[in-house]
Amino acid sequence: MEKKGMIQEFKAFIMRGNVLDMAVGVIIAGSFGKITTSLVNNLLMPFISYIFGARDMTALNVIIREAVLDGEGKVVKEAIVLGFGTFIATIIDFILVAFVVFLIVKGFNKAREKAEAKKKAEEAAAKAAAEAAAAAEAAANPPAPTTEELLAEIRDILIKK
Repeated sequence: MEKKGMIQEFKAFIMRGNVLDMAVGVIIAGSFGKITTSLVNNLLMPFISYIFGARDMTALNVIIREAVLDGEGKVVKEAIVLGFGTFIATIIDFILVAFVVFLIVKGFNKAREKAEAKKKAEEAAAKAAAEAAAAAEAAANPPAPTTEELLAEIRDILIKK
């Protein structure tokens, strides 16, 4: 019996809108990450590697101690390598991915601002049209005189006679 209640509760949790939205966001973010990584690794990093004169930035390392091999060619002591090329490549990769994401977010924000400005302009035009219609209706149908205005008019007529 308790198992059935837990399953129902789990279904209710999964079917919430924000959980589904989050799942879609995670899936799209994974795909977007692949796109930006491909952009950086396949289009931008070759130019940067060309500038540094190395085919691959990870090749720019300093070997502190060579690997020690025995007579059969097996490694007895691992090499000690200062991998500054890999570190530089990782930093450049981060900066380029962050820059690409910045450009995409900036473009999205600009498009959203334009859409909001268009919506505000439409709302202002609708408000102006409603005010113009109200003014035209007020001009076509003047307001009825108040009791005080009618009494003042009667008094003025009696005074003239």
